[in-house]
Amino acid sequence: MNFFKNSIQFFQDAWHELTKVTWLGRKEVFGTTVIVVIFVAIMSVFVYLVDFILGIIVGRIL
Repeated sequence: MNFFKNSIQFFQDAWHELTKVTWLGRKEVFGTTVIVVIFVAIMSVFVYLVDFILGIIVGRIL
């Protein structure tokens, strides 16, 4: 019985904490999404170039 009482208390506390959260607005979410997409694209190009160059170097060594 104590397990159910503790579980109910946990979910009540979790819900109470969620009411304190400050959620981002639409502009902030869109802006950070754009930044993340641009960063991922730049890092993808960087990793591709490093892989390509190291592939050429290893190919010449072997």
